[in-house]
Amino acid sequence: MDLAAALTNLQHGRTVGDVQIAVAKKMLDVQRADGAVALQLLQAAGKTADSAGDALVAAATGLGGQIDAYG
Repeated sequence: MDLAAALTNLQHGRTVGDVQIAVAKKMLDVQRADGAVALQLLQAAGKTADSAGDALVAAATGLGGQIDAYG
């Protein structure tokens, strides 16, 4: 193998490695964003469940019917 071919192969290997790293980084960024969205959905579902539970208890017991919680 001559020197020119060796340098070409080396550069090709470096370029392929750089592309693979960039793709892996992008995939991690997408997964991180997906995880953040999933967490927000879970938090919103928890708040909704808490609010619904509070409303059901108030309706069933009549507690809090005369309290102005919104000021």
